[in-house]
Amino acid sequence: MARAGLTADRLAAAAAELADEVGFENVSLSSLARRFGVKDASLYSHVRNLQDLRTRVALLAGGEMIDRIAAAVAGRAGKDALVAFAAAYRAYALEHPGRYAATQMAIDQELIADSPALRRTAEITYGMLRAYGLEEPDLTDAVRLLRSTFHGYCSLESTGAFGAPRGVEESWDRAVDALHVALSHWPRGGPGGRPPQAPR
Repeated sequence: MARAGLTADRLAAAAAELADEVGFENVSLSSLARRFGVKDASLYSHVRNLQDLRTRVALLAGGEMIDRIAAAVAGRAGKDALVAFAAAYRAYALEHPGRYAATQMAIDQELIADSPALRRTAEITYGMLRAYGLEEPDLTDAVRLLRSTFHGYCSLESTGAFGAPRGVEESWDRAVDALHVALSHWPRGGPGGRPPQAPR
């Protein structure tokens, strides 16, 4: 590919594809340069360093993931929205393991505030949970419960860690049912909540 065609967006997209192929942790500037048939130094006109590249992949993947979730939950509320949200989350995580891994990296809070995709993630996630009558600080606690459950399940499933004969689909459905029950009967927290931000 011609060096003149390189842009930060093209590099991020190629790095996202590479992450799905070889694992996010194995994406490097050298491996990306080889994909474009250029020297490593050619990339530094478009990305500052490996951290910058990985952050760009994380933001790209976060946008893709929330687009899928938003389409799934549109027009839904309560348990229907939760089930759709969970299914879209899991599908993205299993279909795009490298991209999904990128969404789990720590990102500077200023970048989160400046990212339309991550702000949208917060809006959709908190909006779904407000339908359960939750307010801060319970909202943040509930987001962390959902994220921990979804991430833990998907991470274990992707590595084949569930060895019992019980089907993973059935267990997933029961887990989402249990989350609905927990959200519907949430033990209310005290005062001192903070404004919604991108769930971390």
